[in-house]
This record gives sequence, structure tokens and C-alpha cells, in this order.
Amino acid sequence: MVAETERQVNRKSRTGTVVSDVNDKTIIVEIVRQAPHRLYRKVIRRTKRYHVHDPENRATVGDIVRIEECRPISKTKRWQLTEVLTERQVAGIAPEALDEGLVDELQRSGVRAESDAEVEAETAAGDAPAAEAPAAEAPAAAAPAAEAPAADAATAPDDAAEKAE
Repeated sequence: MVAETERQVNRKSRTGTVVSDVNDKTIIVEIVRQAPHRLYRKVIRRTKRYHVHDPENRATVGDIVRIEECRPISKTKRWQLTEVLTERQVAGIAPEALDEGLVDELQRSGVRAESDAEVEAETAAGDAPAAEAPAAEAPAAAAPAAEAPAADAATAPDDAAEKAE
């Protein structure tokens, strides 16, 4: 008769905030508790992060969730998602409420990012010729440096004459 009825299981339950939902079917929930210091009795915030099984990927970063202890699912997962209590708050800004200057700035930064990506693609495609080019430029760069002291020497007598006066 005991086998026919469902057993009541006492499981630990915690409430916390989702801090990561990058992995598939796994979220990381941070539980914050406050406890007094053993010696000084100052209240200290203690945080602990739990890897939680979320089979339907219901929770996202910022959600407040309830988790429950369960059988080991993997090396680090011993908790499962019970329910999403509150979903994260997403700002509901209407498009007409945006500042025109902000829109222009974002578009310019997007164009700049695209041009930077094109430049990187060009340099990545031409790596072999680019490796030879700096070697060829090195002697050319040394020649102007050698000419610079000669130019200073040419102006040095003028400076000496000015100082004498």
C-alpha cells in the first residue's frame, strides 16, 4: 500500500536571481543571504551560485526564480528550476520617443563598425604581402632618421650665431 501512494519528499527550496543563461538547459542562479559575522556580529552578505537544470530554457538573465533540490543531473547540477517568479524588466521605449541625434550617432557607429570589419577582412586576406612589406619599409624608415641629425647640424650654426648676439 505504501508503494501505491506517492511518497512525500522534503526538498530544499531556494529563491534567487538568474545571472547566466548561456548554456543549453542550464542556468546559474545566485542566492544572496545575510548572516552575522561570528566574532563582530556585523551583518554580512553571503552569495552562492548554483547550476540549475532548466529543461525548457524558460529563465533568462535577471529573472527571479525558485529552485528545488533534486537528484544529481551532472557533475555540478543538483538543482532544478521549479518556477519563474518574476521576469526581468525590459524597457518599453516607443521608437518615436528616441532622440534623433542618438539615432544618427548609432547609425554612424554602425557604419564605422562595418568599415572597420572590412578593413580587418582586407588585412586578413592580404597577410602574405603585408608580411613582406614591413621588411621592405624598414631600410626606408632608417634613411630619414639618418638624415634628421644632418638637418639639425645645418641649423645648429644659426642657433649658435643667435646665442652669441
